[in-house]
Amino acid sequence: MKKFTPKFWLQRPIRWSLVFSLTSLLISCNSNDIPIGPTSLNSRYTEEQPGLSGNGRFLAFISNRNGSHQLLVYDLSQQRFVRTPGLNRPETIAESPSLSYTGRYIAYITSDQGRPVVALYDRATQQSQILTPTYRGWVRNPGISPDGRYIVFETASRGQWDIEVLDRGPNLELDIPNGATVDTPPTSP
Repeated sequence: MKKFTPKFWLQRPIRWSLVFSLTSLLISCNSNDIPIGPTSLNSRYTEEQPGLSGNGRFLAFISNRNGSHQLLVYDLSQQRFVRTPGLNRPETIAESPSLSYTGRYIAYITSDQGRPVVALYDRATQQSQILTPTYRGWVRNPGISPDGRYIVFETASRGQWDIEVLDRGPNLELDIPNGATVDTPPTSP
């Protein structure tokens, strides 16, 4: 009669090449290689929905740093965060940022009385204004022209998703009349 001895997976021969491959993979994926800190672009929190200015200098994105959902602006050339007072209001959520050419204007979605609206933040005046207070339907995905005059977004005011173009008018200060950038003092989020 044949004797039966069970074999468990731990008793099987180990393929050492597989062990070394997995170990080197784990070592190469170490999170210590990613720069993390209060002035770093990367963090241990969720960061999403990036928008890049036309000149490639400024990056706006949504982050969950500091325990709150906020829209942050990062200066890629200086490698530091840009102060945006008045942009992130308490108990509101900002989404889908879009930047003009030099990052002076930021179009984004926020909430007004519980419904989404398109808002515009001007870094030069440090003020935010709601651009779509009268739209009955939902709005999403705003985009801004390089000079800051035109805002495009999707709206469901007719029961389907349509595209709207909002002309802010000819009498506003454009983002790049002289090609100059807007410089504000840095801060950490």
